[in-house]
Amino acid sequence: MSKLELCCTGYVCAPYLHTHESVDLKESWIRSKNIEDLFFVTSTFSTESKPYFPESSNHYLLAKFKNNVKISKDLSEFNQDQISFQFNISDELFQRDIVGDTNFISIYYMEYGEDGEYIQDLADLLVKKSKIEKASLGNLKTYCMIPQKFTFPHFENIIILEVGSEKSYQSVKKYCDQTRRDVNRRGLTMTSLMSLSILDKLK
Repeated sequence: MSKLELCCTGYVCAPYLHTHESVDLKESWIRSKNIEDLFFVTSTFSTESKPYFPESSNHYLLAKFKNNVKISKDLSEFNQDQISFQFNISDELFQRDIVGDTNFISIYYMEYGEDGEYIQDLADLLVKKSKIEKASLGNLKTYCMIPQKFTFPHFENIIILEVGSEKSYQSVKKYCDQTRRDVNRRGLTMTSLMSLSILDKLK
């Protein structure tokens, strides 16, 4: 059994296109015991990631799930012509209480698999950033009715940061960009994949 098939928690981003599939999926997730939280979000894709995900959307349903196997079935059933992203969490670096609600999810990837010492150094750097509520490692699985022209090569090396702040989305994004630069200056390569700004809580 591969890593992607192991039961784990994580986040899923499904495009919200005002189609029957989108509406039905939203209603299904509102009722589902597998979904802990459900949000309406806007996305910003990095320059580096855009060539891999040309069928991406600007608006997504963002769900925090308990069981990735059930989510895979949902996305297969409600597959759409824009990409859905399933982020399975394999390891939690840290989690803590912060001032303010989580309102921003920033997702990165490492271009190469790294050893335990690298991961510890990364955790030590990220934990100093007071607005980061949770930092996790994971992998990525995508769903789309349209075949992808290029295969994203770093799906096993994903970093997920949950950020909370009472400031604007633009301010929080700048904070995350500075965090990435600080990490990279220490020789720990972390490339931006996408940023998700939480607009509304649906569940």
